[in-house]
Amino acid sequence: MANYGSTATKAPHRGTMILIFGIIGLVCCLPLGIAAWVMGGGDLKKMDAGLMDDAGRSNTNVGRILGMIATLMSLLGCVIGLLFGGLGVVMGLLGGGNH
Repeated sequence: MANYGSTATKAPHRGTMILIFGIIGLVCCLPLGIAAWVMGGGDLKKMDAGLMDDAGRSNTNVGRILGMIATLMSLLGCVIGLLFGGLGVVMGLLGGGNH
């Protein structure tokens, strides 16, 4: 008897874990955002290849996207912080403050 749609040979999905990593990465912890982005991308490729159960595809994709947003927002915040910090140093060196 054929067993169509069987997930017996497929690895279990990690969609919920990736979604949670993406949410936590967005709220407070950058490394989990990066992990959600990397793990989500890898798991989606495995799902496309039929090696992983695709029941968690939507959670995996949302977690991956949240991980991307968390990472990019953190990088943008670092760049802005460095720009303002550098501006403060330059202004201090030029005597831009009130004496």
